[in-house]
Amino acid sequence: MVRESRPCWTQKWRCLLLGLLLVLIVGAVAVLAAVALARGGRPPAELPQWKGRGSTAHLKEILLGRCFAYAGLLRPELRKDCLKIWNAFQNAFISKNPCNITEQDYQPLMALAAHPIPCNKTLLWSKTNELAHRYTKVRGDLLTLEDTLLGYMADGLMWCGSPSSPEMNYQSCPHWLECANNPNSVYWKMASRIFAEAACGVVHVMLNGSISQPFGNSSIFGSVEVHRLNPKRVHLMKVWVIHNLGVQSSDSCSKSSIKELKSILEGRNIGFSCEGDHRAVQLIQCVGNPEEPACRAC
Repeated sequence: MVRESRPCWTQKWRCLLLGLLLVLIVGAVAVLAAVALARGGRPPAELPQWKGRGSTAHLKEILLGRCFAYAGLLRPELRKDCLKIWNAFQNAFISKNPCNITEQDYQPLMALAAHPIPCNKTLLWSKTNELAHRYTKVRGDLLTLEDTLLGYMADGLMWCGSPSSPEMNYQSCPHWLECANNPNSVYWKMASRIFAEAACGVVHVMLNGSISQPFGNSSIFGSVEVHRLNPKRVHLMKVWVIHNLGVQSSDSCSKSSIKELKSILEGRNIGFSCEGDHRAVQLIQCVGNPEEPACRAC
């Protein structure tokens, strides 16, 4: 009888062990599920919707590529660490309220990317974006902000984050006028200030004579750059008021907005000169429009 009872007891122990193992497995799954939920298993918070376009796709790759191209090919003597520059760039806005960005957020980036600007080489512009950069590419004797590392890297890009996410917001970002302290406006105003403060000698500016007010106080040129020129380093501003080809031009140098610019500069002890349709700029316009009457003399 003893030999017949052993299989029965063995079967009972097996059932008991299997039941205990099942309880342990169920408990472990429950614990893991609870931990996962506590650590972020909840669905991510919905990102806010802004009026501007979202962060540029592949922003990291684009910005790093431009940095390597600028520091490695265009200006290899600068010896810039592009990986450090990228980290400083993203740290300025990632996981932060995109309407509460400050100059302090960008200060490490500006320090890493800054470099000297030669005297008499500064070209400022307002409402002449495309033409100003065509000029610097062809002539090569002047530099816009976009010809510096800070401008070259970020030109045409968009970026922002959200305090509820460690990632960039690719859906939407604050429009330039939607809130004053958004990542793009703070970046460009700060970079423009640094660019203007570094100017020395003669500073050139290209303005659009085909609009009613070539000089505007609300532009970055009017609100930031003009007031950040150092009178101890800059002695003259040469203003070029450029008209679109095929549009009847007027003496834009006598317009009230240009007179206002002259008054601001003279009040800061900076000399002023103005020229309408600077010939070298007009020749660049004529490259794409050779049949225009203004170009036929060429």
